[in-house]
Amino acid sequence: MDLWELVARERIRDTLALYNWSGDAGRVEELTQSFCPDGELEVRGTAAATGRAAIAEFLGGVAWAPAGTASKPAVKRIVRHTLTNIRFTELTQERAQVSSYFTVFTEVGLDHYGRYRDVFTPVGDAWLIAHRFVSTDWRAPNSTMAPP
Repeated sequence: MDLWELVARERIRDTLALYNWSGDAGRVEELTQSFCPDGELEVRGTAAATGRAAIAEFLGGVAWAPAGTASKPAVKRIVRHTLTNIRFTELTQERAQVSSYFTVFTEVGLDHYGRYRDVFTPVGDAWLIAHRFVSTDWRAPNSTMAPP
């Protein structure tokens, strides 16, 4: 394995962590920095959001409705993503395809889980998400985050 590949893999892992840590903290604007400026977020069964502003608007509306509203109980917001089985299915100096599993815990316990299918491209010293396909495989009946 060449040095560029090791560096790329670690930078991609760092971007994956940025997405999840920022999202868990409700810092949607910071989360969008894990995407290319014209990156695309596609969630199975919904329309895709293209560009950081559209991604922020989409995620802010889905995941962070204020507590105490009709759709969200007035409890402390807890969100923890666990990312596992990160698999590099393609890696060149211009592009990477990465698949992984996610599990999300919220104040209700196990909230939902599924898969990310990502395409990364290098931007400066970083590797950012050019396209993310999110597939939720299961959601709790009382999920506070995963839309039905």
